Amino acid sequence: MKVTTDTSVCIGAGMCALTAPAVFDQSEEDGTVVLLDETPPPELHAAVRQAERLCPSGAITVLGPDGGGTGTTGGPGPGGAAGAAGPHP
Repeated sequence: MKVTTDTSVCIGAGMCALTAPAVFDQSEEDGTVVLLDETPPPELHAAVRQAERLCPSGAITVLGPDGGGTGTTGGPGPGGAAGAAGPHP
């Protein structure tokens, strides 16, 4: 598993730091995500995947055998609202 974060989209909600504190922290300056361990050990994989799902902005991406590498499914996507579908023909 490899974890990446994108501070440019992070809104500082802190769900990652609460869910997997050994892997994520928050910047004291602006509250955005700080990645502590980009290759966490297997015992933390479930918590990291949960943090990815809970991230409201999609700032966390999990790559590797346990992650799809598509970022979170919990935050708003290109359609604007979480779960919103695009226009129908």
